[in-house]
Amino acid sequence: MFRSLFGATKYGFSRPDYLTDIRKLGSPAQPWRAAVFIRQYSPPTHIKESAVPNESGTMAEVKQTMMKRLGLEPGYQPLPKSREHLLKYQPKLADLPPRAMQDSFTSAIIPLSTDRVLQDKYVTYLGNVRMGRLLEDMDMFAAWCCHKHLAVPQLPADVHLPYTFVTILVDRIDFTSTVAKGTEDIRLSGHVSWVGTSSMEVVVWLEQKQDGSYKKLTRALFLMAARNATNSAAAPVNPIQPANEEEIKILAGGMDRKRQRQIICAQSIFKVEPNDPEQTLMYELYKRTTPTDTMELNKRILPPNSRWMSDSYQMSTVPSFPENRNHHNRVFGGFLMRTALEISWAAAFLYCKTRPKLEHIADISFEKPVSVDSFIKMTAYVVYTKLNYMQIMTVAEVIDTSSGGDRNQTTNTFYYTFSAPDTVTEVLPRSYHETMWYIQGRRKFQYSMGLN
Repeated sequence: MFRSLFGATKYGFSRPDYLTDIRKLGSPAQPWRAAVFIRQYSPPTHIKESAVPNESGTMAEVKQTMMKRLGLEPGYQPLPKSREHLLKYQPKLADLPPRAMQDSFTSAIIPLSTDRVLQDKYVTYLGNVRMGRLLEDMDMFAAWCCHKHLAVPQLPADVHLPYTFVTILVDRIDFTSTVAKGTEDIRLSGHVSWVGTSSMEVVVWLEQKQDGSYKKLTRALFLMAARNATNSAAAPVNPIQPANEEEIKILAGGMDRKRQRQIICAQSIFKVEPNDPEQTLMYELYKRTTPTDTMELNKRILPPNSRWMSDSYQMSTVPSFPENRNHHNRVFGGFLMRTALEISWAAAFLYCKTRPKLEHIADISFEKPVSVDSFIKMTAYVVYTKLNYMQIMTVAEVIDTSSGGDRNQTTNTFYYTFSAPDTVTEVLPRSYHETMWYIQGRRKFQYSMGLN
């Protein structure tokens, strides 16, 4: 299925997932490492070299510009400033002119080479960059690309933008072997690559300046929703009119990705029963963990060099504060992504007992908004292992304080793939519920590694 979806192009960009069929093979010292697919990270030449002004300054300036366009001011107010007066300026779809992809292409800098205060916020104790911080920036930058795409000719010049933008999901993210340093500038670039009636897909690249040139770090797809000024209903966005043949291919790829997301969602292990090979795997797991010399009910045995899934998790309860809010007084999606990544990294570290490397982030969906006064429970489970890889499933829940946590509400589920220098202990499920997590984690791992 995976290989049939992707085909090479001149720019390495028209594949539905912007992949190039380059395999990263194991070294002679580690011939057992699975082959993985590496993404093509660079923006297409025709967009990057367009005449459209595309430099947006620093990420701090991007944030300020977005707040100004939306009519927001710094400083927390428990009751946000009303934006109901902007509803009358909401345009109709017919009033919005088509836009080319190059119209929304832009870039911004995280100035780590010159801002020492910023360095403290981004650096790890080894001097590398905290990847969770970069996820926060990529989420905000995706919203900025939506601003760049939107053009409302009939909006008076002195009226603020009658829109809000929220993240629906983040598509699969792969990372190159380049290690991001905490003292060098990082550049974000991206553009809107597909639109529906009120949704926009945004591709975001991340690069860092090393040895005088920018090195590729990662590339991600964000699916954003356009909402009206009060975030109470969907709002239309400008359609895309491709500027050339390459943009036509990119747009077609966006349609393919939409269909693929619908298929994956419909086939979720939490919605339909496992397929035949998976049911065979479940029986094999049962046989491996059930003693043959007794008929005692529910007795399970742990094979050598393995651990139960129920003993392989880490949990953290995080209070949210106004500092973590977005432009609409809800918890910023980037904050949730950063927090989930960091607890997942800790779970992987403690499982394999050495520093793991983040290889992939599977699709992240945002099911429900989170209030800024919430307690957020993050639980990171090791749900699948293969050779030197660990698949982590992290569940984010908002704690219902009135019930003492008995009626928590799940808001997000995250899937991360980490690698260790050596083969890791195998994780195994002990209950049927855990077996479903195991199957789901295996699916995410195979999808991320290009094995299905």
